[in-house]
Amino acid sequence: MELKIKDVVREKYSQIAQDSTNCGCSCCGSDSQTFDYTVMSDDYSSQGGYVKDADLGLGCGIPTEFAEIKMGDIVLDLGSGAGNDVFVARSIVGKNGKVIGLDFTDEMLAKANRNLEKLGFDNVEFIKGDIEDMPIENQSVDIVISNCVLNLVPDKKKAFSEIFRVLKPNGHFCVSDIVIKGELPEKIQNAAAMYTGCVAGALQYDEYLKIIVDSGFINISVPKTKVITIPDEILKNYLSEDELNQFKESGAEILSITAKAEK
Repeated sequence: MELKIKDVVREKYSQIAQDSTNCGCSCCGSDSQTFDYTVMSDDYSSQGGYVKDADLGLGCGIPTEFAEIKMGDIVLDLGSGAGNDVFVARSIVGKNGKVIGLDFTDEMLAKANRNLEKLGFDNVEFIKGDIEDMPIENQSVDIVISNCVLNLVPDKKKAFSEIFRVLKPNGHFCVSDIVIKGELPEKIQNAAAMYTGCVAGALQYDEYLKIIVDSGFINISVPKTKVITIPDEILKNYLSEDELNQFKESGAEILSITAKAEK
């Protein structure tokens, strides 16, 4: 099952990378069902270091806003995509710092490296790897960031364990992610397009924070929370009218959170 989920994620994000190169969009689907990934994204255009070609609208927050990145820091971005958060982070660490983008999708890495080539930075690197088994040395980075990616990882416990491993002593992470309060309808949980839209694979809010605690992190905080409203026309691809009404009446919420914690 885990391998199948990773294959679905890789295929979808490869398609998004290719589609964005061809038409500047980031909307794809399965069996004529579509999920507009930009419904969760925040506006990056005012962020320092912003590179429009690197912004595919795939995030659900702006983790660099709360990551307390300093000049000279070594920053690791998990699921770096076309490089959006990497380039923002690079504008903060300056010439003496370093930013590493990790992604397991060849097409995204190729797009990120094309963006990097245009910019000419010598302290930015994009590498291929799996978040559950990162090709990163122990205690080698100051800060880990991620934007709407960890919810796509099948084994979240392993992901946070890996984050703990690669962080230096007293290092910290700041990630934006999707969590759930209440229960999602089973049809949404089982939909591949909703999974790669960061919804179906999301954990319950309390369970998400418990994994962070169990991984050994301290001083956990959630500086930003926002409710994600998925348009009815998207939900109707998966739910009948009655099921949609039941979902709305259930009080279940899809949330974007930005979470921080220290090693």
